[in-house]
Amino acid sequence: MSYNSLSDDFYVNLNLNTEMELPKNRETLLHFFEQIQKKYPTMRNFYSREKNEYVLEEDKDRRSYRWATVEGRRVCSGHVNPESVDEAFSQHELVLDIVPYALSVSPLDCESLNVMFGFDYNYRGNHNSLLIEALGITPAFEKLTDMAGSSVLCHEPSIQLALDADCRTQCRLSVETRTSAYQIRTGEYPEDQISVYLTARRYGSLEPGESYVEAMRRLTEVCRELIDNYVIDHILHPLQQTIAIK
Repeated sequence: MSYNSLSDDFYVNLNLNTEMELPKNRETLLHFFEQIQKKYPTMRNFYSREKNEYVLEEDKDRRSYRWATVEGRRVCSGHVNPESVDEAFSQHELVLDIVPYALSVSPLDCESLNVMFGFDYNYRGNHNSLLIEALGITPAFEKLTDMAGSSVLCHEPSIQLALDADCRTQCRLSVETRTSAYQIRTGEYPEDQISVYLTARRYGSLEPGESYVEAMRRLTEVCRELIDNYVIDHILHPLQQTIAIK
């Protein structure tokens, strides 16, 4: 199914963290990005953001755009508002296919591999109060919110699960708010984004004969199963509905 209708902005990111430093010479880095650009010619904005951090991206003024980065020990790929999840993962698969050859990243060199689905909601108001209304609060903490004169400064529920006995594969569901103490004190709230993140991560080197693409696909299946069977009905729809009536 398409996830575009579930939030104001939707994105799918891939992070590959390595144990060893990635190559820094210009020929190697340019060759890596050129391989991506051959498949996606509109990714033509190339620049250095910080020391040893290089970015290739499409124009960000488009609603849907792609990006990729290489840092000291991390390769990232992202697609904001893709037409479909499969479209985003075609890009991520390309990056993972290129990495072993263009950047000399072997299956042994994997510190962790992450797949992250993000959902952003634009809201002008107190994000913490909205979350409590939409999703509730842990019963053990609920009475604290009834204290006279008190205000909730931070309410960012999260849960992290291990998906195997040795805890090498994990997932994390979290919500990030952006309401500050200053905004609560003044009652002035700019429109800002509430973000829901679902991340599946596996730690350690790949199994013998396993590819990065195969590892990513398994993480993707975990994310899609959790989104379809839990996150949509219990997190995303309640947020949408509560924002809609405000």
